[in-house]
Amino acid sequence: QVQLVESGGGLVQAGGSLGLSCAATGSIFSRNTMGWYRQAPGKQREFLATITSDGEPNYADSVKGRFTISRDNAKVYLLMNSLKPEDTGVYYCRVRWVAADYWGQGTQVTVSS
Repeated sequence: QVQLVESGGGLVQAGGSLGLSCAATGSIFSRNTMGWYRQAPGKQREFLATITSDGEPNYADSVKGRFTISRDNAKVYLLMNSLKPEDTGVYYCRVRWVAADYWGQGTQVTVSS
């Protein structure tokens, strides 16, 4: 069984920075994609960024240039700069490969104006 544990959420002022971490444990296929998603209050969960096991990143337009995703084996990180109030939400970590898809429990990020 694969488990994902996020950490690093919290309260930050607009314009500030925050870093999130996610550690995946269990039987993880070596070729996988890890990523970050966000669910704002009253909205659907949305894609933010992913990174393959080869280190290739991909970003949503809404965070490109402000967020940076990185990974170290089965750990994935999200560095968030120039945060805006609309970045508020629950941030989820995800790892997937063929026939497998796992999510973390989420961590709250609140950006105050």
